[in-house]
Amino acid sequence: MAEYRIDELARLAGSTVRNIRAYQDRGLLPPPRLEGRVGLYGDAHLARLRLIGQLLGRGYTFAVIKDLLTAWETGKDIGEVLGLEKVLTDPWSDEIPGTVGYDELVAIFGAGLDEDEAARLRDRTIEIGLIEPDGAVYRVPSPRLLHVGAELVAAGVPLDSVLDIAEQIRADCDVIADRFVGLVREHVFDRLAERPVPDGEQVTEVAAVVRRMRPLVKMVVDPFIARAMEARVQAALGEHLETVRDQLGQGPAAG
Repeated sequence: MAEYRIDELARLAGSTVRNIRAYQDRGLLPPPRLEGRVGLYGDAHLARLRLIGQLLGRGYTFAVIKDLLTAWETGKDIGEVLGLEKVLTDPWSDEIPGTVGYDELVAIFGAGLDEDEAARLRDRTIEIGLIEPDGAVYRVPSPRLLHVGAELVAAGVPLDSVLDIAEQIRADCDVIADRFVGLVREHVFDRLAERPVPDGEQVTEVAAVVRRMRPLVKMVVDPFIARAMEARVQAALGEHLETVRDQLGQGPAAG
């Protein structure tokens, strides 16, 4: 079995000596085997250290990581816990993020604007989350949303108005998500929480529920938004045609 000094262990795990000592102080990493005054670490330490790094990268706190590792050491399947975490943190869209340069943004959205106004609109777009600074370019989490904005601007809608509606729709979607999650929390998660000790079967059940929610959300939202758009577009088009008809009926004024 391979053994490593602390500096070599840190290098192999992509960590630092300081972090390793901090993890030991917090009870996350077992102490090394001592040979004289030298601490020697094994492959188990390396695997544990890599796991800690992965969990920290996913946003877990030290307290939660310690609970997970304790569960693992007492015979529970940490794979089931991490499987649930993967279900919860995987993106809900198959859309691939893109990138865009500032000059491209200006060409699409800011043609004819002065530099200060273009910068203001860029900052507002960042605040809404449609783009994210990424070095010399901007990361686009949803190219589809950016494309929709470009089409609306091309159709003559002012960019400020496009950003206004984007903020409103985002807020509306937050409400829809809260309602859907609240429904599942009340009738599934709260019921599971009443059980005294969560076990692997319960973790698997929660993961399965979350998996089912993914297609269900789109199946619920798409038909409702489609029917609502049909009704409102028809009504708006009817009003527009009536206005056009009235204008045509008046004809030119008699000379």
